[in-house]
Amino acid sequence: MTTAPAKAPASPAEILAWEEANHMKVAVAAVVAGALSLMGGIVTAVAFGGIPKYEDKVVPIGQALGNLAQGTPIPPGRAVAQLRYIGDNPLPFLVGPLGTALGAALAFFVLAYLFKAARARTPSLSQFPLIAAAIGAAAYAVGTATVGIMRVSEGSSLAADATNRDALDAISTGPVVVGTLIQLMGAFGMGLGFVLISLNAMRGGLLTRFMGVLGMIVGATFILPIDQQQVIRSFWLIAVGFLIARRWPRGLPPAWETGRAVPWPSGAQARRERQAQAAPAEPPATPAPTLPDDGLSQGQRRKKRKKK
Repeated sequence: MTTAPAKAPASPAEILAWEEANHMKVAVAAVVAGALSLMGGIVTAVAFGGIPKYEDKVVPIGQALGNLAQGTPIPPGRAVAQLRYIGDNPLPFLVGPLGTALGAALAFFVLAYLFKAARARTPSLSQFPLIAAAIGAAAYAVGTATVGIMRVSEGSSLAADATNRDALDAISTGPVVVGTLIQLMGAFGMGLGFVLISLNAMRGGLLTRFMGVLGMIVGATFILPIDQQQVIRSFWLIAVGFLIARRWPRGLPPAWETGRAVPWPSGAQARRERQAQAAPAEPPATPAPTLPDDGLSQGQRRKKRKKK
């Protein structure tokens, strides 16, 4: 039984041809992903920030126990009022999560393009970052959309005589919980994909050090609550879109033009290069004056000048 020969790695010309054929589509996806992520984050933050506190509808525990002893019905609490508010005002609570979900789905195509470009220049790179990004993007998009839709659904179907326990049960069981778990799993996968792909793209010279480090920070924001409005994520996606579209202000990194990895110089190398550029050039040596060939010594010439 003979085995098929291993596929030869693509030549730099083939790599550059593939990137040229697909770069504008990916650039548009990156910009749209950034815009949707920013819109989704801001709309969600504004929507939840606008939920009334309903402090006047919260019954103190002492009064609640007294009402219970007297058989007086307890009015609905804060959880009921807020969940019902979401159901009565569904638009922002749907637009925000759906925008975030679509932005995450489009971001995967950007990560996949960067991964393929990085792997073409570094064949030893494994498929794991791409797999993590693919699973993460799908799970994060589905989970985020599910939570947003089901939260509105539960709020709109809340019974008129619902209690706080009913409202809390509605958002802590069933599809909302399942969607939240899927969203968390997707956030971990997306974060891992962003970190690993940004790191390897930076190592291969496809991303500048600033953009590579910022991409890893974006990955961390999927796990840590430090970018609720998704501003950092949106900025990185839009900036990478301009880079992939060949519109980078300082010109493309050399790796995009050669089809080969062109690692960035280390900190020590960069310092040496700056010092070499800043050091003043040594002035050319002044040649020693030549003496006339008159057969006289230096002392005889001095005596001759004195007599004159």
